Amino acid sequence: MKAIQIFIILFITCLASMNTMSHAQTKNTPPPARLTVSRTVYEGDSITRVDFYPLRVYPKLTFKNRRRERAYYKLIRDVKRTLPLARMIRGLLIETYEEMMKLPENKRDDYIKQREKDLKKRYTPMMKKLTYAQGRLLIKLVDRECNQTSYDIVKAFFGPFKAGFYQTFASLFGASLKKEYDPEDNDALTERVILMVESGQL
Repeated sequence: MKAIQIFIILFITCLASMNTMSHAQTKNTPPPARLTVSRTVYEGDSITRVDFYPLRVYPKLTFKNRRRERAYYKLIRDVKRTLPLARMIRGLLIETYEEMMKLPENKRDDYIKQREKDLKKRYTPMMKKLTYAQGRLLIKLVDRECNQTSYDIVKAFFGPFKAGFYQTFASLFGASLKKEYDPEDNDALTERVILMVESGQL
């Protein structure tokens, strides 16, 4: 197993144990629908109402060379592979938090420890299949889905020492827990791909 994949497994364990849910939304939320169908009354008659939501259409990309073109199609492949995982992590956050809050405080630590064991067993085979680049992209997409950097999440739950340890470990392999997702600048192309994948254009 590659070291970055080991890190990703540890990272998901931390995320799934996290009890900060202020930015999370719904469990395993699918991509937003592009239309809704409902019934409405018009001049005394019940009719079907269809509401279409805006769809962003991007111009076709041109590439300076084949290397950049190949990198773009590799990004599409990696987004399709990791975006569902990032959303799964958000769902695990919500699920874990909801279950934990049903328990008395003196039983929550035991629940978290058991949850960690179960998640490792369940998701380790899946994470072994990630490439180095996909592991780094997943870290960014988790920030996109949860609105918190990986470092902040680990620090909030495990404290600054363990957060620093994971950050050091990640940096050895070119990753950073403190890296924020930046859809307006550094990650603009990734955001474009995500929106096109969600809308069925890719």
